[in-house]
Amino acid sequence: MMELISGLPEDVARDCLIRVSYQQFPAVASICKGWKKEIHTPEYHRQRRRTGHAQKVLVMVQARVEPEKTETGSTKRLTNPVYRLSVFEPETCSWSELPAPPGYSSGLPVMCQLACVGYDLVVLGGLDPESWKASNSVFVYNFLSAKWRCGTHMPGGARTFFGCSSDGCRNVFVAGGHDDEKNALRSALVYDVVADEWVELPEMSSERDECKAVFLRGRFAVVGGYKTENQGRFERSAEAFDFMTWKWGQVEEEFLDCATCPMTLVDGGDGGESVYMCCGGELVAMRSHTWQKMGNVPDEIRNVAYVGAFDGFVVVIGSSGYGEVHMGYVFDVMRCNWRKLDYPDGFKGHVQTGCVLEI
Repeated sequence: MMELISGLPEDVARDCLIRVSYQQFPAVASICKGWKKEIHTPEYHRQRRRTGHAQKVLVMVQARVEPEKTETGSTKRLTNPVYRLSVFEPETCSWSELPAPPGYSSGLPVMCQLACVGYDLVVLGGLDPESWKASNSVFVYNFLSAKWRCGTHMPGGARTFFGCSSDGCRNVFVAGGHDDEKNALRSALVYDVVADEWVELPEMSSERDECKAVFLRGRFAVVGGYKTENQGRFERSAEAFDFMTWKWGQVEEEFLDCATCPMTLVDGGDGGESVYMCCGGELVAMRSHTWQKMGNVPDEIRNVAYVGAFDGFVVVIGSSGYGEVHMGYVFDVMRCNWRKLDYPDGFKGHVQTGCVLEI
């Protein structure tokens, strides 16, 4: 049996390898078969988490906004920017960009959805940036190989503005949205990323267009949205899918404190025990079925675009007004204070959605 690192005991060699940054995984895998095999083992990743070397990253669908010089020498933002996948590493405060999925070098589908499953990032649906037709495409980016693969298309016809969430293990869940005729949907699906297979779930009790989906207390919860006849008039209700009974539970009519768009709703990254949301200029959290105010959103962010949560921190990204550059703040849940993020010029565009991965 070959040594992982010549001259070093196996435990010391593994201690070296678990410290490798996720960005170096493809290079590590190319060194030798032993290293490639090692970083693909479940124990390697359990050890990274156990020893505190796992890395949290926020992956976002963000507009690429490049400054353009005017005759006076000032800068102005380009209209109709294309969308790409930007990556923010909270620990190092560094920003980077992922390669585009196959066939989308000119920009991601508009309003596509993201979900993470292990070391896979799943990009689903959206509107084609050239034809503006609904796409049922599925692309999977693997952080170990730094490569894309095409997944099986979402079944059931066109679906946009749907709720999407992942159990973090191998499945991505999709619910609601609307079809090509703007009819709100009550259907739901589950995608097994490993098997590359879709399965239909029982229908929800209600149509839910522009809903938000999260995992809450071990169940797939679909929040808010509106029916076809109520275009744009959001509901406060939510319903959750129980995996033990394979049925949707009773509708909770007053899940939200007010009837509003739930797009900023996000699970707390604590195993589904809490959720956060920005509403009316406040950051609020649901704990034990009760909404609690955590703090006021910084005055610089009047329009909140995206909220992400991990390890007791909440990232809020938004702008001071329509068309303005985007900025971000981090809220420390334990200390109840805000910290402004440093933003490189190339990463100040509008954020449509995002998800948090632990690598």
